[in-house]
Amino acid sequence: MAIKGKTIVVVGGGSGIGKAIAVKSAAAGADVIISSRNVAKLEAAVTELRAGSALPLDMTDAGSLASWADALPDVDHLVISASSAAHGRFSDLPEDSLRGMFDAKFFGPYATAKAALNKLNKNGSITLFSGVLSRRPGLNCSGLGAVNGAIEALTRGLALELGPDLRVNCLSPGMVRSEAYAGMERETREAMYEATGESLPIGRVGDVEEVAEAALFLMENTYTTGIVLDVDGGHMIRQYAKR
Repeated sequence: MAIKGKTIVVVGGGSGIGKAIAVKSAAAGADVIISSRNVAKLEAAVTELRAGSALPLDMTDAGSLASWADALPDVDHLVISASSAAHGRFSDLPEDSLRGMFDAKFFGPYATAKAALNKLNKNGSITLFSGVLSRRPGLNCSGLGAVNGAIEALTRGLALELGPDLRVNCLSPGMVRSEAYAGMERETREAMYEATGESLPIGRVGDVEEVAEAALFLMENTYTTGIVLDVDGGHMIRQYAKR
């Protein structure tokens, strides 16, 4: 495969979609480095990978970013699977919650990509993450849709500015079964999966491995840049429930 022997850094690789990307990349023969601020999750993920290494990072901390970038080897592909969500009505959502989400999901990836820029090899790539709410909004999600839209705009701008040396793309997942919802009651979580799945053309929510396969495509396909790749079970044409 095209990523065999390549060095891939997955920020957010300690759990969820990021870990699935790391697992698939390692299985394809890549040298994988996973980063996040949760050291315990990183160590557990490295054990599960049976390959690669961990490099802790807090994307919202300038000192952590500088230390992380200094420790990086030459990198072929950088994947930043940042995940943060703040739900609430426009009239009710605290601005501090919105700012916190932008720090984690936009400014963090922005600063991380910039910090790693000098370590990225020519003909490499950067993959960012947004989400379906950027172009198909839902009730009580205006803030989340806004940050996703900002990431997608950044993707297109960086693809133009950093090409032809680097490709920059964005993955936009729909709802998938992942650790992101681990804090919910099991029955509530399953009801959410079922209700969302019923509204999708594919009839179910996704899984992290399906999103990981798309991430590998974006790393491997050398004629793909500046795109937002929807991996969402047809969310863009889903039938929403009434208010």
